[in-house]
Amino acid sequence: MTEADAVNDADAHALALSCARTADHEQGADVVVLDVGDLIAISEYFVITSAPNRRLVRTLVDRIEERSKLDLGRSPLRIEGADQQQWVLLDYGDVVVHVFLTEIREFYDIERLYRDVPSVAWRPGTTAS
Repeated sequence: MTEADAVNDADAHALALSCARTADHEQGADVVVLDVGDLIAISEYFVITSAPNRRLVRTLVDRIEERSKLDLGRSPLRIEGADQQQWVLLDYGDVVVHVFLTEIREFYDIERLYRDVPSVAWRPGTTAS
């Protein structure tokens, strides 16, 4: 790994943690950070969270976008699903944030697809699995 790669991975890691903590702070449910870098060449981390209603989905998306811009100077390259507010994807390139309406998350169960990748501890004092 080159020094530039290490810096980029540290930036991606910091962004993933920031997004997870913001989602948790804003009442996102079951926040998970997955290290998908070894499996998916185009992204390093997935952040997954959900909300019981569309208004909270929108709030989570807005706050994650605001915090990542304010704290890290990062804006998503694209956002998909914002109009429907059922499964919103914020694509930062190296980090992809999935904000689900609870029943949509349960239906697609994307964590099952990535059950073999390690999760990342994003709360202070916790350990990864």
